[in-house]
Amino acid sequence: MITLSNVGVTFSGEDLFQDVSFLINKSDRIGLVGKNGAGKSTLLKLIYGLEAIDYGSISKAKNVTIGYLPQELKNDSQLTVWEEALKGCEDIEQVKIEIEKVNKELMTRTDYESDDYADIIERSTQLQEKFALLGGDKIEGKVEQVLQGLGFQRDEFIKSFAALSGGWKMRVELAKLLLATPDCLLLDEPTNHLDIVSIQWLENFLRNYPGGILLISHDKSFLDGLVTKTFEIANKRIYDYSGNYSKFLQLREERMELLVRSKQNQDKEIAETEKFIERFRYKATKSKQVQSRIKQLEKVERIELDNVDETNFNIRFPEAPRSGKVVIKAEKVGISFGDKDVFHDLGFELERGHKVALLGKNGEGKSTLIKMITGEYKGEGSIELGHNVSMSYYAQNQADLLDFNKTVFETIDDVAEGEIRKKVRTLLGTFLFSDEDVEKKVSVLSGGEKARLALCKMMLSPTNFLILDEPTNHLDIASKNRLKESIKAYTGSVIIVSHDRDFLDGLTEKVWQLKDGQIKEHLGDVSLYLEKLKEELQHETLQKQETKQVEKTASSNKERFERKKELDKQYRKINNRISKLEKEIEDLEASQKELEKKVYEGDQSQELFDQLADIQKNLTLVMKEWEEKSYELEITEEERSEL
Repeated sequence: MITLSNVGVTFSGEDLFQDVSFLINKSDRIGLVGKNGAGKSTLLKLIYGLEAIDYGSISKAKNVTIGYLPQELKNDSQLTVWEEALKGCEDIEQVKIEIEKVNKELMTRTDYESDDYADIIERSTQLQEKFALLGGDKIEGKVEQVLQGLGFQRDEFIKSFAALSGGWKMRVELAKLLLATPDCLLLDEPTNHLDIVSIQWLENFLRNYPGGILLISHDKSFLDGLVTKTFEIANKRIYDYSGNYSKFLQLREERMELLVRSKQNQDKEIAETEKFIERFRYKATKSKQVQSRIKQLEKVERIELDNVDETNFNIRFPEAPRSGKVVIKAEKVGISFGDKDVFHDLGFELERGHKVALLGKNGEGKSTLIKMITGEYKGEGSIELGHNVSMSYYAQNQADLLDFNKTVFETIDDVAEGEIRKKVRTLLGTFLFSDEDVEKKVSVLSGGEKARLALCKMMLSPTNFLILDEPTNHLDIASKNRLKESIKAYTGSVIIVSHDRDFLDGLTEKVWQLKDGQIKEHLGDVSLYLEKLKEELQHETLQKQETKQVEKTASSNKERFERKKELDKQYRKINNRISKLEKEIEDLEASQKELEKKVYEGDQSQELFDQLADIQKNLTLVMKEWEEKSYELEITEEERSEL
């Protein structure tokens, strides 16, 4: 579908990529990983066409469409949320306009026996079939499904897009992409602005997506649940691993062990050759052998070990001073902004040493409640800290609260006290700031560097109550794992707001679910909570289905029976065709894989590329029919289930 061949990119005289080659096929679910600065986001921009390559080629099959979700969005649309999302269905809307135009023409024509009239009738039929195939009659339901899956409530559909925060705008942009259904999705951190429930919905949606997907994410659970291939950017090249992120870690370790052994053997051979050259360089009787060895050395392709960043910043929270048994107690807490009642009559209590995850959909008021606990917001009711409780707070925008005019060193030196002032550089080193980095201005740091600096600053004072609001934002997977282990080892009490399932898994003993203005406490960690939530949703769905079934019973049984009989026959026919198509796809993909293997092994013949192109063309045609038949099957199955 999309082919990169020997692609190279240079920035400021330095190579970012060298001879990068890979394919993206229709059914691929690819996770793109690599250390910060490796060029992951740049690669997506290259494929989409936002940036240019210096050499090589990027080609795509005919009529292939690509959708791209960047990390940052610039959209000043004045439409409503619904209208903006509906722009993702422009092809359906265009067909609808054409149908209306043809129908209007049919109403004005009277030459019923003419060829022109017959052509219009045929055109009308084709448009109606296309409209049905695209799901035009169900598009409103699909838009509603996607928007609700991404966290919007029905009453928010009429909100102005321009009035939304950046995170909610990104959700609308993602909805547009999913509704447009391009052949290939390029997603740069799609879960950044989603809550846990929305992330799970997106994971399930993308798992069944009809096109190829290449995505960047620091969410390990999301990657493990979705991707079937992992591409790693290392040493300016792409390494292809089969499997999800966890499988990639295992395979990379095995590959690195093999690579290290190979390099050791090569280094030994090179050293022996160099020793021979140096020993006999000036002996005439050995001159031919020396020259032969020199030429041999020049031809050796040196093995380079991947520059994999295995370093994690070393976080150690200070020992927590002992507090009273009750760390915080809240009674009848509430707050409103204008006419919006965020929550009311909240009551909760946190005991010494307990760790709690505060969860809920975006907009339920998690950060607002945190700001009430810290005293930043005032509302109704009472929130009291217990005896000898000292609190430390990491805000969502904590990195942005740093003084951008100070250097990294000054930021920490200004708040350090006592003996720690003599070890500021050492402390910063444990947070991955080198001697050169410590003299940088905060303003030039990356998001991840600012987050690490803010955490470092936070940890200088010993406290016994941590409040962490999205502490993993801008941190890579390795850094998040290290932070998690440090929180687990912390002896104080913790309230954490996070949308990262893997980070929260096994970290807390309780979950506080903020929903509909109330807090519901769940014992256990986030995995148990999500399992309970899944059961609740299944129960609600079952109740709806039962209600629907009762309503259906009142309709004509005979009419349902006849229609179901017809649909069953249609279903079997379509299903049989799909089975044959799937066998064709399997055979074509097997042939494609074999030819691709030859390409990777060095066969660059035109005949081979022509064969690949033919297979891709046939695969595209078969996949298209498979999608059409699958959609017909889905429509038939839906109608059968409704009878």
